[in-house]
Amino acid sequence: MSKIFTPTNQIRLTNVAIVRMKKTGKRFEIACYKNKVISWRNKLENDIDEVLQTHTVFANVSKGQVAKKEDLLKSFGTEDHTEICKEILAKGELQVSDKERHLAIDSMFKDIATTVAEKCINPETTRPYPISMIEKAMKDIHFSVKPNRNAKQQALDIIPQLKTVMPLERAQMRLKITISGREAKKLREKLLKTVKKIESENWDSGTLDLVCLIDPGQFKEIDELISSETKRTGLLEVLNLKEIAEGDEILE
Repeated sequence: MSKIFTPTNQIRLTNVAIVRMKKTGKRFEIACYKNKVISWRNKLENDIDEVLQTHTVFANVSKGQVAKKEDLLKSFGTEDHTEICKEILAKGELQVSDKERHLAIDSMFKDIATTVAEKCINPETTRPYPISMIEKAMKDIHFSVKPNRNAKQQALDIIPQLKTVMPLERAQMRLKITISGREAKKLREKLLKTVKKIESENWDSGTLDLVCLIDPGQFKEIDELISSETKRTGLLEVLNLKEIAEGDEILE
């Protein structure tokens, strides 16, 4: 039986994600595993072997054409394929099909809406909105997904815009604060400037027990204030991450 001859400058790969870069008039491509390029760029994946299907720089992945040595030297100043792969990973353009691109955008759109629904409430009812209602409001303000930013960042950015078309507020965090000693009264006055609402306040033998609602973004400031003012003797306890009417859940 005769052997099938495969040229040494050709490598056949299937089911790959291609990252492409043009430099000095030449096109260079690398073959990666699907879903790993973004993880590498977000520093969630540190093992390059989990990202690259092969430590090879191509002129054309789909045709299996390996880049010429002289082109690599001219464009990158080295013929070290692994180092060139890292540069292309960092600066190249990830090639995806229109179908894959639309699926990724639709998925992120849903993730952003879900994050908003988890972090916000209708202030008139103190209840969360259904995710479908958040999605409709996002479409009403013509929100466009930014694929290079994560869903949480985009959710926080979009909240002020959504407030223009619907009653919306960040869900509050419920805290219990316990302070004793001479610092209690002085510290109470400082806390009143940052809390949204005091739900209960009890004094017992000079010890203050305070249950209050705050904006989640204020937690670090309050924690540091209590720690420094009481020399770490004050207690801060999170009772709820979100102040939502009892029995309510995020609705699909």
